[in-house]
Amino acid sequence: MSNIPTREEALQLFRKYNKTDSLYRHGLAVESVMKHFAHKYGEDEVKWGIIGLVHDLDYEMYPDEHCRKTESILKEANWPEGYIRAILSHGWGICTDIEPMETMEKVLFACDELTGLVTTAVLVRPDKSIHTLTVKSVKKRWKDKRFAAKVDRSIITKGAEMLEMPIEELIAETIQGMQDIAPQLGLDG
Repeated sequence: MSNIPTREEALQLFRKYNKTDSLYRHGLAVESVMKHFAHKYGEDEVKWGIIGLVHDLDYEMYPDEHCRKTESILKEANWPEGYIRAILSHGWGICTDIEPMETMEKVLFACDELTGLVTTAVLVRPDKSIHTLTVKSVKKRWKDKRFAAKVDRSIITKGAEMLEMPIEELIAETIQGMQDIAPQLGLDG
């Protein structure tokens, strides 16, 4: 029988494998966006949040084994298969062959990269506040391939298509989800 992890257990596991503040803040950002979307879709906010929080569990310590190492860590911790599958699906076409099928998986796939673009867009603003960030501003930055160059815009686009959601709506919802925890992300100006 699998163990349904609590948020505290998930955070403790994440912190065991990740020491950098930037990856921690990224996990918190994705967690918050996932909870936002879960609420929007009438789904389990705790479950979606936990999956968002730990999605990059192995990235800092095992970058060359991204997702594969997470799978073994979570199986050893007796996490439910559905959680593991969702987490692995965010690496579809990059480091896994697990295609996002469930809405939760598609949201994770779409918002993972997007949170990085939104964060960077906030940090270059004079007020450094996500509360004043607009979709238009993110879209303007989107076009500059040198801006947040590591953010793969094709993944975000593919995720929006999977969700059958206009990219502008995906950006707006992601900003809104991140606003909920702006102080923890250092994006409150």
